[in-house]
Amino acid sequence: MNPLHSWNVSIEEAIRIQERLRDRLVLKKDFAQIKTIGGADVAYSWDKDLLCGAIAILSYPEMNPIEHATAYGKISFPYIPGLFSFREGPILVKAFRGLRLKPDLMIFEGHGIAHPRGLGLASHMGLWFDIPSIGCAKTPLLSRHVSLSNLKGSLRWVYQSGQKVGAVLRTRQGVKPVFISPGHRIDLMSSIKIILQTCRRFRIPEPLRLAHQLSCEMR
Repeated sequence: MNPLHSWNVSIEEAIRIQERLRDRLVLKKDFAQIKTIGGADVAYSWDKDLLCGAIAILSYPEMNPIEHATAYGKISFPYIPGLFSFREGPILVKAFRGLRLKPDLMIFEGHGIAHPRGLGLASHMGLWFDIPSIGCAKTPLLSRHVSLSNLKGSLRWVYQSGQKVGAVLRTRQGVKPVFISPGHRIDLMSSIKIILQTCRRFRIPEPLRLAHQLSCEMR
């Protein structure tokens, strides 16, 4: 765990933190092998007052559940697109602390560097946990109205300022695509490969799907 700043910040300070931290990102694969993958998801209580954070760890490549941790917390940051890590990050840190086994890699329900300031939830948490991380989001922040083949594995690149920062990826034939980008300590092609390998019967990778189930059960 690598605490980087206080979570009790203003909107303006949160933006400055993102702009400062993005220069610390390592956007290349720096690991030899992966044996465990974690998925992180956050649900909101019905009264929109509490956050329900969950992290599930599965074996890789088998995708067998190994461990999970959950946490509750009060919402302390407003709903602002592009600043989700300041809203959901604290509860994920709390859940991560409850794990006995630390995963080799994390997949987050959110974006990595495919973000207006290059530091989405997956990148922010990857730096905080000092762990390879991938962003796998259901909705885009940068790309819109992308035409994509209906076949599994088809993709279109996402660019920002002329740089390739992510991909719109169809993980199963006939389902809506997801939006993939590297978070920290991994490259884009490795991120895509791992997402496809962890999507078994569903659109969403198994670690994320299990974490989502856990967070919804908490709610």
